[in-house]
Amino acid sequence: MNELDEMTATSLDEGNDVKVIAKQLPVEVGVGSKIFDIIWWFLPPIIGGIIWLIMKTKAKNYFQQLQQKIQHDASQIDNYLEQRVQILQNCAKLLDKAIDLDKDTFTKIAAYRSGSSPADDEARNSYAETVGALARSVNIAFENYPDLKAHRELADAMQQNSYLQREITAAREVYNDTVNTWNREIFRWPTKQIVAAKAGYTTRIPFIADKETKEAARGVFF
Repeated sequence: MNELDEMTATSLDEGNDVKVIAKQLPVEVGVGSKIFDIIWWFLPPIIGGIIWLIMKTKAKNYFQQLQQKIQHDASQIDNYLEQRVQILQNCAKLLDKAIDLDKDTFTKIAAYRSGSSPADDEARNSYAETVGALARSVNIAFENYPDLKAHRELADAMQQNSYLQREITAAREVYNDTVNTWNREIFRWPTKQIVAAKAGYTTRIPFIADKETKEAARGVFF
Protein backbone atom coordinates (compact mmCIF):
# COMPACT_ATOMS: atom_id res chain seq x y z
CA MET A 1 0.00 0.00 0.00
CA ASN A 2 1.25 3.47 -0.89
CA GLU A 3 0.77 6.25 1.66
CA LEU A 4 0.50 8.72 -1.23
CA ASP A 5 -1.92 7.19 -3.70
CA GLU A 6 -2.22 9.29 -6.84
CA MET A 7 -5.24 7.22 -7.93
CA THR A 8 -7.51 8.11 -5.00
CA ALA A 9 -5.88 11.05 -3.19
CA THR A 10 -7.17 14.62 -3.65
CA SER A 11 -5.07 16.59 -6.12
CA LEU A 12 -4.18 20.28 -6.00
CA ASP A 13 -5.26 21.78 -9.32
CA GLU A 14 -3.72 25.13 -8.40
CA GLY A 15 -0.35 23.46 -7.86
CA ASN A 16 2.02 23.82 -4.96
CA ASP A 17 4.77 26.42 -4.80
CA VAL A 18 7.86 24.77 -3.33
CA LYS A 19 9.91 27.01 -1.03
CA VAL A 20 13.01 26.45 1.05
CA ILE A 21 12.30 26.70 4.77
CA ALA A 22 15.06 28.76 6.34
CA LYS A 23 15.14 26.90 9.64
CA GLN A 24 17.92 24.92 11.30
CA LEU A 25 16.82 21.72 13.01
CA PRO A 26 18.89 20.53 16.00
CA VAL A 27 19.91 16.88 16.19
CA GLU A 28 18.36 15.19 19.19
CA VAL A 29 18.34 11.64 20.57
CA GLY A 30 15.98 9.95 22.97
CA VAL A 31 16.51 7.91 26.11
CA GLY A 32 16.90 4.73 24.07
CA SER A 33 19.87 6.16 22.18
CA LYS A 34 21.48 7.34 25.43
CA ILE A 35 21.15 3.84 26.89
CA PHE A 36 22.53 2.40 23.64
CA ASP A 37 25.53 4.73 23.98
CA ILE A 38 26.29 3.48 27.51
CA ILE A 39 25.52 -0.22 27.16
CA TRP A 40 28.47 -0.76 24.81
CA TRP A 41 30.81 -0.56 27.81
CA PHE A 42 29.12 -3.61 29.39
CA LEU A 43 28.57 -5.99 26.44
CA PRO A 44 31.21 -7.37 26.24
CA PRO A 45 33.15 -5.67 29.07
CA ILE A 46 35.51 -2.88 27.94
CA ILE A 47 36.15 -4.27 24.42
CA GLY A 48 32.70 -3.28 23.20
CA GLY A 49 33.17 0.21 24.64
CA ILE A 50 36.50 0.63 22.88
CA ILE A 51 34.99 -0.44 19.56
CA TRP A 52 32.09 1.98 20.07
CA LEU A 53 34.51 4.78 20.96
CA ILE A 54 36.46 4.17 17.74
CA MET A 55 33.22 4.26 15.74
CA LYS A 56 32.22 7.58 17.31
CA THR A 57 35.69 9.03 16.73
CA LYS A 58 35.44 8.13 13.05
CA ALA A 59 32.01 9.75 12.86
CA LYS A 60 33.34 12.91 14.54
CA ASN A 61 36.27 13.07 12.10
CA TYR A 62 33.85 12.57 9.20
CA PHE A 63 31.73 15.53 10.33
CA GLN A 64 34.80 17.72 10.80
CA GLN A 65 35.95 16.94 7.26
CA LEU A 66 32.45 17.53 5.90
CA GLN A 67 32.35 20.93 7.60
CA GLN A 68 35.60 21.84 5.88
CA LYS A 69 34.07 20.77 2.56
CA ILE A 70 31.07 23.00 3.22
CA GLN A 71 33.41 25.89 4.02
CA HIS A 72 35.35 25.30 0.82
CA ASP A 73 32.19 25.17 -1.30
CA ALA A 74 30.84 28.29 0.41
CA SER A 75 34.09 30.15 -0.25
CA GLN A 76 33.74 29.38 -3.97
CA ILE A 77 30.36 31.11 -3.98
CA ASP A 78 31.77 34.03 -2.00
CA ASN A 79 34.66 34.42 -4.45
CA TYR A 80 32.32 34.53 -7.45
CA LEU A 81 30.01 36.96 -5.66
CA GLU A 82 32.94 39.25 -4.90
CA GLN A 83 34.07 39.13 -8.53
CA ARG A 84 30.55 39.86 -9.68
CA VAL A 85 30.29 42.91 -7.44
CA GLN A 86 33.58 44.15 -8.89
CA ILE A 87 32.26 43.71 -12.44
CA LEU A 88 28.99 45.43 -11.54
CA GLN A 89 30.93 48.34 -10.12
CA ASN A 90 32.84 48.66 -13.38
CA CYS A 91 29.56 48.47 -15.32
CA ALA A 92 28.00 51.11 -13.11
CA LYS A 93 30.94 53.47 -13.64
CA LEU A 94 30.72 53.04 -17.43
CA LEU A 95 26.95 53.52 -17.42
CA ASP A 96 27.24 56.55 -15.17
CA LYS A 97 29.44 58.23 -17.74
CA ALA A 98 26.93 57.57 -20.52
CA ILE A 99 23.57 58.01 -18.77
CA ASP A 100 22.13 59.29 -15.51
CA LEU A 101 22.31 55.99 -13.62
CA ASP A 102 20.27 55.64 -10.46
CA LYS A 103 22.63 56.98 -7.79
CA ASP A 104 21.21 54.64 -5.17
CA THR A 105 22.23 51.64 -7.28
CA PHE A 106 25.73 53.00 -7.73
CA THR A 107 26.08 53.71 -4.00
CA LYS A 108 24.90 50.24 -2.99
CA ILE A 109 27.29 48.52 -5.40
CA ALA A 110 30.19 50.53 -4.04
CA ALA A 111 29.17 49.64 -0.48
CA TYR A 112 29.02 45.92 -1.25
CA ARG A 113 32.37 46.10 -3.00
CA SER A 114 33.99 47.17 0.26
CA GLY A 115 31.94 44.85 2.46
CA SER A 116 33.06 41.62 4.10
CA SER A 117 32.17 38.10 3.01
CA PRO A 118 29.02 36.49 4.47
CA ALA A 119 29.63 34.60 7.70
CA ASP A 120 26.85 32.02 7.59
CA ASP A 121 24.15 30.39 5.43
CA GLU A 122 21.46 33.01 6.07
CA ALA A 123 23.84 35.94 5.50
CA ARG A 124 25.11 34.38 2.28
CA ASN A 125 21.59 34.05 0.91
CA SER A 126 20.81 37.67 1.82
CA TYR A 127 24.09 38.90 0.31
CA ALA A 128 23.50 37.01 -2.94
CA GLU A 129 19.92 38.29 -3.18
CA THR A 130 21.09 41.89 -2.88
CA VAL A 131 23.83 41.40 -5.47
CA GLY A 132 21.28 39.83 -7.81
CA ALA A 133 18.96 42.82 -7.41
CA LEU A 134 21.82 45.23 -8.13
CA ALA A 135 22.73 43.23 -11.23
CA ARG A 136 19.17 43.52 -12.51
CA SER A 137 19.22 47.27 -11.97
CA VAL A 138 22.38 47.59 -14.04
CA ASN A 139 21.02 45.24 -16.71
CA ILE A 140 17.75 47.20 -16.98
CA ALA A 141 19.70 50.42 -17.52
CA PHE A 142 21.83 48.66 -20.13
CA GLU A 143 18.79 47.30 -21.98
CA ASN A 144 16.99 50.65 -21.94
CA TYR A 145 19.77 52.27 -23.96
CA PRO A 146 20.39 50.14 -27.09
CA ASP A 147 23.18 52.45 -28.24
CA LEU A 148 25.25 51.43 -25.23
CA LYS A 149 25.47 47.86 -26.55
CA ALA A 150 27.97 49.12 -29.12
CA HIS A 151 30.23 50.20 -26.27
CA ARG A 152 32.86 47.46 -26.40
CA GLU A 153 34.13 47.80 -22.84
CA LEU A 154 30.62 47.85 -21.39
CA ALA A 155 29.46 44.91 -23.50
CA ASP A 156 32.46 42.89 -22.31
CA ALA A 157 31.69 43.74 -18.69
CA MET A 158 28.06 42.67 -19.07
CA GLN A 159 29.22 39.42 -20.65
CA GLN A 160 31.53 38.79 -17.69
CA ASN A 161 28.61 39.46 -15.35
CA SER A 162 26.54 36.84 -17.17
CA TYR A 163 29.43 34.36 -17.00
CA LEU A 164 29.90 34.89 -13.27
CA GLN A 165 26.18 34.35 -12.66
CA ARG A 166 26.48 30.94 -14.36
CA GLU A 167 29.51 30.14 -12.22
CA ILE A 168 27.61 31.13 -9.08
CA THR A 169 24.77 28.83 -10.11
CA ALA A 170 27.19 25.92 -10.64
CA ALA A 171 28.99 26.61 -7.34
CA ARG A 172 25.64 26.81 -5.60
CA GLU A 173 24.75 23.31 -6.83
CA VAL A 174 27.99 21.91 -5.44
CA TYR A 175 27.42 23.70 -2.13
CA ASN A 176 23.84 22.47 -1.87
CA ASP A 177 24.92 18.89 -2.61
CA THR A 178 27.37 19.05 0.31
CA VAL A 179 24.77 20.64 2.58
CA ASN A 180 22.33 17.89 1.62
CA THR A 181 24.92 15.29 2.59
CA TRP A 182 25.42 17.01 5.94
CA ASN A 183 21.68 17.28 6.63
CA ARG A 184 21.23 13.60 5.80
CA GLU A 185 24.24 12.22 7.66
CA ILE A 186 23.66 13.98 11.00
CA PHE A 187 20.43 12.00 11.36
CA ARG A 188 21.94 8.63 10.42
CA TRP A 189 21.39 6.48 13.52
CA PRO A 190 23.06 5.28 15.64
CA THR A 191 26.68 6.43 15.54
CA LYS A 192 26.44 9.65 13.55
CA GLN A 193 23.21 10.89 15.09
CA ILE A 194 24.48 10.30 18.62
CA VAL A 195 27.76 12.08 17.84
CA ALA A 196 25.93 14.94 16.10
CA ALA A 197 23.53 15.36 19.02
CA LYS A 198 26.38 15.50 21.56
CA ALA A 199 28.20 18.05 19.42
CA GLY A 200 25.08 20.22 19.16
CA TYR A 201 24.95 20.07 15.35
CA THR A 202 21.99 21.40 13.39
CA THR A 203 20.89 21.16 9.79
CA ARG A 204 22.30 23.69 7.33
CA ILE A 205 20.20 26.00 5.13
CA PRO A 206 20.82 25.43 1.40
CA PHE A 207 21.59 28.28 -0.97
CA ILE A 208 18.26 29.73 -2.11
CA ALA A 209 17.24 31.50 -5.30
CA ASP A 210 16.20 35.07 -4.53
CA LYS A 211 12.57 36.14 -4.56
CA GLU A 212 12.74 38.21 -7.77
CA THR A 213 14.36 35.37 -9.70
CA LYS A 214 11.63 32.94 -8.65
CA GLU A 215 8.92 35.42 -9.59
CA ALA A 216 10.54 36.03 -12.99
CA ALA A 217 10.59 32.27 -13.64
CA ARG A 218 6.80 32.24 -13.40
CA GLY A 219 6.45 34.88 -16.10
CA VAL A 220 5.16 34.38 -19.64
CA PHE A 221 8.01 34.29 -22.13
CA PHE A 222 6.17 33.57 -25.38
